[in-house]
Amino acid sequence: MSDHVLPAREVFRHFPSGLVVFFYVLATVAMAVSAWGFWQRLQKYRRGRPDDRWGHLQARVLRAAASIGRHTTLRKRASLAGWAHFLIFWGFVALFIGTLIIMVDHDFLRLISPRLQFWKGTFYVWYSAGLDVLGVAFIAGLLIMATRRHVMGVPELDYARPDRTPGEYDRRGYAFDDRLFLWGLFGIGVTGYLVEALRIAADRPGFEVWSVVGWPLAGLVDAAGMSRPFAGRLHFFVWWVHGLLALAFVAYVPYSKAIHIVVDVANLAFRDEAAGKRLPPVPEGSTALGVKVLEDLTWKELLDLDACTKCGRCHVACPARASGAPLSPRDLILELREQAESAFGGASWLRAVPSDGNGAGGEGHLVTGLAVSSATLWACTTCRACVEACPVGIEHLPLIVRMRRQLVGDGNLDPNLQSALEKIGRYGNSFGQSDRMRGRWTQGLPFKVKDARKEPVEYLWFVGDYASFDPALQELTRRVARIFEKAGLDFGILYDGERNAGNDVRRVGEEGLFQMLAEKNIAALGKARFQQIVTTDPHSYNTLKFEYPELGGQFRVRHYSEVIAELLASGRLRPAKRLDAIVTYHDPCYLSRYTEVTEAPREVVKSLGLTLVEMGRNRGNSFCCGAGGGRIWMGDTRTPGVPTSAEQRIAEALEIPAVRFFVVACPKDATMYRDAVKTSGNEGKIEVRDLGELVEEAVA
Repeated sequence: MSDHVLPAREVFRHFPSGLVVFFYVLATVAMAVSAWGFWQRLQKYRRGRPDDRWGHLQARVLRAAASIGRHTTLRKRASLAGWAHFLIFWGFVALFIGTLIIMVDHDFLRLISPRLQFWKGTFYVWYSAGLDVLGVAFIAGLLIMATRRHVMGVPELDYARPDRTPGEYDRRGYAFDDRLFLWGLFGIGVTGYLVEALRIAADRPGFEVWSVVGWPLAGLVDAAGMSRPFAGRLHFFVWWVHGLLALAFVAYVPYSKAIHIVVDVANLAFRDEAAGKRLPPVPEGSTALGVKVLEDLTWKELLDLDACTKCGRCHVACPARASGAPLSPRDLILELREQAESAFGGASWLRAVPSDGNGAGGEGHLVTGLAVSSATLWACTTCRACVEACPVGIEHLPLIVRMRRQLVGDGNLDPNLQSALEKIGRYGNSFGQSDRMRGRWTQGLPFKVKDARKEPVEYLWFVGDYASFDPALQELTRRVARIFEKAGLDFGILYDGERNAGNDVRRVGEEGLFQMLAEKNIAALGKARFQQIVTTDPHSYNTLKFEYPELGGQFRVRHYSEVIAELLASGRLRPAKRLDAIVTYHDPCYLSRYTEVTEAPREVVKSLGLTLVEMGRNRGNSFCCGAGGGRIWMGDTRTPGVPTSAEQRIAEALEIPAVRFFVVACPKDATMYRDAVKTSGNEGKIEVRDLGELVEEAVA
């Protein structure tokens, strides 16, 4: 197709030079306003403490680009919203690139040499057709989001806070910004098509048949009886509506929800893939235990605050909120955002005035225990559901733990928790038992369990506190020992050389005690001779796998379900009978979300002949028992009458027809769910069984 047959359209159709100049003046003002907003944001991030996130930058950027391009994080857990955002994102990118192409061609190449211009001919045809199609995708995505928000009324978008009464906060600004952002983009998209349709109706260039949306819309303009001169005049006014909306959006971006277009890209690039699994230590030489004032936040944490789009996925995933505790990860982030913008600026035109005030006697802007209450922070079970659900890489859990460290340093903690920490510090376990009692559970066995400190073993079993000391769980521990023995597994334990692994101690915020426990365990493990560690405790599994290596403890660690699955697959363990029952399996948080072991327990269950039926929330989307993060050592601060997360999980299991067993693979889960069956009045309806119980029953 030759260029004289398919000419490009005018950018400023029939505009006098004065209006063209006026448009460029407005565009310059809009870009200046936008640049100032971004500069203010950058200045805010510079107020944050250092955080080394710059390593492997190229790999980080490529990983973020792949995630954004495929929308993997956005489609996870919310398929409809993810696909709608996919349409909006790629439609917006296409329209943005299309605008840049016009700018380069018209504002630069035309001035250098008209012969360099390329926005014409065949290129223009494909440009027009492509942008028309992707523009439809853009508008369709926005309509889906609008339907989801205004018609479906999904719980994620409910701004009610569990930590405040309605009169103590005002989220109308956020709700207004949500609507303005959505309908502003919709207005830009629709007016863009109207501009195109009116221009085609007024000029009727034959090549515009390639405008696969604009051409049919122009036909509707003709069908409405609009004359070509009138269509031309109306085009002028709609062009300005469209142009002013677009320029207003450019200025609006850094002051609103639209900032996530830029900030979320950076946040995904700088996120820690192991956030929560491996917690940052207290920096050497730091005078701050954790986060007490806003000035203690790192630049990445300040970036996290701005990255939040208020999508509510962490809000609905949080077991603390679901059980009536005063915590919502979303609201914690938004509260800190409001505080930071009041203290540091940050350009939000919807900035809220902190209801709790700020300032701490000249020492900074106090947030821990004030803007964010201690009850909110202690409600967290560290289940990592918020981090796993967040599509934009916000690291809620490490921030909560850093704030907890300050509470521990201030002595602001539950008396029961204080007692448990004192016992761990003195005895190495939360039960306050002598370390010589740690191996007493072995006395009921018909064989001697090796002491791995005295003779070499293939598997060193790191048993953990609950499996070692809790009388209600010791028989479960012996069952696992008998399974290992029957399979001919060469294993041993540390006996009194083992201490609490420190996983929950660290997530409580007692960093010093964690360091002491880890050092003692690493020293004891260093004296033992073994090939790999096996543990029945997912909490110990996580810290041994992800956190001990940073302290010099490099070990291969596995969960007992992984070992048993291999023993069954290899034939070293052979079921003597098939267990005939319908069961469901609960994924422990520290096994599914932390260490990502989900298939091995299921393989074991199926190998025993059991019929496994999944609950709605499973694998990485599992629900929490409520014991993690030291909650098992604390008193109940939930709203009266609201079922605990464990009781809710039992209710979820009972929705499965004819379910008989609720299978667990964590000592704390066994404790929490057996109690939940009793307190919820479901005794006789379902039975909580440990994976080891079922295996021994099948192979006996």
